Amino acid sequence: MTVMAGCVTAPAEPTTQQLEIHAILDHREVSGVGCVLSNAAGSWFVVAPGRVTVERSRSPLTIDCAREGAGSALDVAPAHNTSLFDTGRLIGSIIVGVGAGTHADPYDGSGVAYAPMLTVIMRPTAPMGTADAPADGGNVVF
Repeated sequence: MTVMAGCVTAPAEPTTQQLEIHAILDHREVSGVGCVLSNAAGSWFVVAPGRVTVERSRSPLTIDCAREGAGSALDVAPAHNTSLFDTGRLIGSIIVGVGAGTHADPYDGSGVAYAPMLTVIMRPTAPMGTADAPADGGNVVF
């Protein structure tokens, strides 16, 4: 009779994810839009439309985009749990997680991912000279 011993480990999950970013203004895609993406793990820059590799995190991903003379956008993409539908990872997580606490580290991106394609809707930049006039008629009051 042969007895085999060993341990079961969950496959290593990537800590980064590639995202595709698109910017829309007036129902059309805009090119040359600078975007800063950030979460608890760091910040990354990309020119939309484009691709960027980000560090996964349990925290939401903030997308802040702008193009001079065109407009700007600010959006948030939540991190989604990826292990619920992956039976192999789910079983590995159960085996590894037995006896583990329930503390979720926001910097830990295991088991979560962002949508692979993000589209931000830009607001047009107000033309120069159309800003609202001060309520006091433009006089500076000290």
